Amino acid sequence: MELRHLRTFRVVARTLNFTRAAGELHYAQSSVTEQIQALEAELGSKLFDRGRQLRLTAAGERLLGYADRMLSLAEEAKAAVEENRGEPEGELTIGALETLCAQWIPEILSEYRAKWPRVRLTLTEGGRGELYRAVRQSEVDVCFTFGAPPADPAFASESLGEEPLVVLVPPGHSLADKETLTPADLRGVGFLATPQGCGFREMLDRLDGPVIETEVGSIAALGRCVAAGMGCGLVPALAGHGGAVAVPLAGATTAVTMTWRKRDEQKPNVAALLARVRA
Repeated sequence: MELRHLRTFRVVARTLNFTRAAGELHYAQSSVTEQIQALEAELGSKLFDRGRQLRLTAAGERLLGYADRMLSLAEEAKAAVEENRGEPEGELTIGALETLCAQWIPEILSEYRAKWPRVRLTLTEGGRGELYRAVRQSEVDVCFTFGAPPADPAFASESLGEEPLVVLVPPGHSLADKETLTPADLRGVGFLATPQGCGFREMLDRLDGPVIETEVGSIAALGRCVAAGMGCGLVPALAGHGGAVAVPLAGATTAVTMTWRKRDEQKPNVAALLARVRA
């Protein structure tokens, strides 16, 4: 079985959509279809039911675990060869939350690229769950998120510090002139929130008082909606404010967490990134 066919199969199995898988892999959709058909022909089994909604067959479910293990073993073999060369090179994929991609990661990657120009960098953005899944499936080498590290024995994680949280309020709002806010100040106040599963949504849900009135798909959009007067929002201090007023929330912080696969710690390009971030 060709590794590229297994990689394509794994992305299709995750997205359950040939078009979306083709976009992620930067292939033509016809190429994705041909690779899946070639894999099915080699195995003598259908891997997907192609009804109104694409889904894995029982054979596809069984293959998925093996595909993960085979691709992981291929990555380990590559890492072992790279380790002998010593100097970082090849590909390195970094994943991060939207805010970290925009405000924090670029300087680190610029310094990394200047020192290790033979490494081809890819930066991908996603939600916390998406990023952990991508690390687990070897699609991302290192990811950066807010909040506590994932509880997965295959992962290694490191807290890089605490980021203060602020409440975004519309200009002219009754809370806009306060130097700091407490949770008591937020009781009954209308808030915009990111979707369920986002770390900031979880933090907001834990506060006793804010009334979530609207969901917004991104931190950047949330800031602009707050500035337009739609409500307040809870975001990290380093996020863009979009014209809203940022007021610190007393004692509220979130950890910035770096996560990678334990087995990748000795890959030169990963080890170099970890060292650069720590520095």
